[in-house]
Amino acid sequence: MVLLNLLVKPGWVMVESLVQDRLGHAAFGTFTALFTLATILAQVSDLGTTQLTTKRVAANPDFLTEYFPTLLPLKGWLSGLFLLVTLGIGWLLGYRGHTLTLLGLTAGGLLLAQYTLFLRGVLQAHQRFNTDALLSVLEKFLLLGLVLLLVPIGISLDRYVGARTLAVGFTFVVLYGVIARLYGRVRFRLQLGQARTVLRASLPLAFITLVYGLNERIDMLMLERLVSAQEASYYAASYRWLDTMMMYLWTVLPLFFAKFAHATGRPQEQKDLLWFGQRVVTVPMLLICGFVLFRGEILFWQFTHSTPPEVARMALCLKILFVSVLVHAFFAIYSTLLTSTNHERPVSWLVGLSIVLNVGLNLVLLPRLGAVAGAINTLVCAVFVSVGYLWLVHRRTGVPVPWAWLARLALAFGLLCAVWAGLQMSLQLHWLPESVLAGLSFVAILFLTRIVRVAELRQLLGR
Repeated sequence: MVLLNLLVKPGWVMVESLVQDRLGHAAFGTFTALFTLATILAQVSDLGTTQLTTKRVAANPDFLTEYFPTLLPLKGWLSGLFLLVTLGIGWLLGYRGHTLTLLGLTAGGLLLAQYTLFLRGVLQAHQRFNTDALLSVLEKFLLLGLVLLLVPIGISLDRYVGARTLAVGFTFVVLYGVIARLYGRVRFRLQLGQARTVLRASLPLAFITLVYGLNERIDMLMLERLVSAQEASYYAASYRWLDTMMMYLWTVLPLFFAKFAHATGRPQEQKDLLWFGQRVVTVPMLLICGFVLFRGEILFWQFTHSTPPEVARMALCLKILFVSVLVHAFFAIYSTLLTSTNHERPVSWLVGLSIVLNVGLNLVLLPRLGAVAGAINTLVCAVFVSVGYLWLVHRRTGVPVPWAWLARLALAFGLLCAVWAGLQMSLQLHWLPESVLAGLSFVAILFLTRIVRVAELRQLLGR
């Protein structure tokens, strides 16, 4: 599944950048705001039932037979309710007419996507990971194909939203057919007692989903409403790359989540995992962040219809955002340690405080600085939660923070930046050979700072 997603994600980033360039910043900024609002509420519409069902079915297969007649219609009613809530909030935010219709289509597609995730949880719980892997990327492959078909005839906002909804709907139909074939058709029979039991157990998971969704996505919605659709589009173009590069963290950290959870109650084992994981998580991101800070403008090569000042503004936002990526590269693993060892509540409250800080900064800075303010606020909040993670690890886990490793990693990044700046000032090469030389220098720096050791490599190869 990881391999398939790694294949489809870069392709989708390229296609979405193409769409943004063809639609124009005003239209794409409007879509970004609608999509952000719908995404936040669609995530909440699940109310944690997907995670709960996956856990329960994995532990007890009879849960599927007993509760699915209630869960399927419950999910349908929740989806309908949140579609109405989304349209109501959209109306309160000032969306009217055709824009409100586009919000409804976008929200409907995302709600179907949430229902799809719920059904995929059944496959995961039954260990059908190959089938789940194929279905996990089906929607993106369909959407890639539909968008590429639209390029010759012209991409409009209506056609783009329609293509997204069609891809999600087709994926849902296919998945429902697979579930019915594997496990038989389920008769809908909503039992209020079962529904109350499920919702009572799943609501804490829904709260975590809401908190993280708001923390990650509120900036783009506020930009479009408080400043302009164009500024929201500039920020979206930059944030897309942040989201893509963070995929490495979201791929690796779940592996350590399982390891930390397995080592609960054994601080020495958790310490060894943390000190090892610190290097695995951070080192690759240092090189990526270095490239963006020195050559980030290269990533906007598709924006042929944007003016040089617009590209420069997007590149500035990108570089600020990637400083926040650098912060996460150093400290996101501490959040994983906390949430895997039953400290979800303080982490959720910490992220909640980050949302309050983010919204307050947005209200003050967005009207003055636009998209750049959104990037600055994201960085400030990343620093805030990271300091909180360190404090919580120190106070609650008994696992020592590897300050020496953090210092070495920071030194390695500083040396990388010095080398890259030297290459730009002295050789003035094309970006590709310059990046290769910087990458080779970074390998040498890792050995020089003893972040990577020859003895460890020999031991690893010997195994």
